Amino acid sequence: MPIRPPKRTPAVARTTRPAPTGSIPALGLVLGVAADAAVGDPRRGHPVALFGTAAGALERRMYADSRARGAAYTALCVAGTAALGVAADRLTRRHPAARVLVTAAATWAVLGGTTLRREAHAIAVPLLADPDAPVGLAAARARLPHLVGRDPSALDATQISRAVVESVAENTSDAVVAPLFWGAVAGLPGLLAYRAVNTLDAMVGHKSPRYLHFGWASARLDDAANWAPARLTGLLTVAAAPLVGGSPRATHRVLRRDARAHPSPNSGHCEAAAAGALGVRLGGRNIYAGCSEDRPPLGDGRPPTPRDVPRAARLATAVCLAAAAIATTALRATSGLRRVARPPRRR
Repeated sequence: MPIRPPKRTPAVARTTRPAPTGSIPALGLVLGVAADAAVGDPRRGHPVALFGTAAGALERRMYADSRARGAAYTALCVAGTAALGVAADRLTRRHPAARVLVTAAATWAVLGGTTLRREAHAIAVPLLADPDAPVGLAAARARLPHLVGRDPSALDATQISRAVVESVAENTSDAVVAPLFWGAVAGLPGLLAYRAVNTLDAMVGHKSPRYLHFGWASARLDDAANWAPARLTGLLTVAAAPLVGGSPRATHRVLRRDARAHPSPNSGHCEAAAAGALGVRLGGRNIYAGCSEDRPPLGDGRPPTPRDVPRAARLATAVCLAAAAIATTALRATSGLRRVARPPRRR
């Protein structure tokens, strides 16, 4: 009787190569956060600046005083950037080291927390030396446009301090919490697409005669993209309030009471929470290119002073670290769920 070769029994281990776990993109996210903390933004050749140059060139070709044309422009810029993220994600899916490096580079490129805090400190230093000295006040006024768009020519030390604290509070969401949030939700495409949305809002999302209609879609999309991150920023600020001498309970009370008073649907949550945590009062009259805007008060405390700027930066650092921890945990969890839900492939 001929001897038959033994039958090959299917082995589960041979059905497919295990998909990458969440630890790989999560590690890239952590390294990107660390890179931003270590080096911040470069003075020249920043990827976001390169995107801005390309978007500006496209605007010159597509511009029309029309919401429809502006919506098409926004869609092209955001979809094109997201497509780069999708391509990078697919090309590095089976190469863990490359995937970590690409995720880290993208995370570093879209974050701006370290540069935000450095600019705040650069404005505060001459004021802390002597807030009434003409030289220090002139230096702070000259530096302020690096951080905010309001006219600094007539601002005193208290008004400059308020502008810096408000900008740090608002941009902690825009420059850190929001990109990390969308990175956790959608990975590389989410990181890049959010930064494109936020950059377009800064470029064309103004209520000026040129951009009132053309920039409408960019502004509304930015509001939508920042809705959840701004509220998360407010809650993280409540939790971090004790680090700057604040009370979580009092901070939450100010957040609930004053957040909706702000004209922005999102910025009020960040600024009201910061006002409560720091024990200061934000809001008031702002002048932008000759136009005056009166904003309602946020918080119950005193007006900010130059000494509150380092406190605001310390609060922002705590919020950034908490957001990074949440994003990393969420990315690991969602990646793990996708791996479990993916059916095995048979060879």
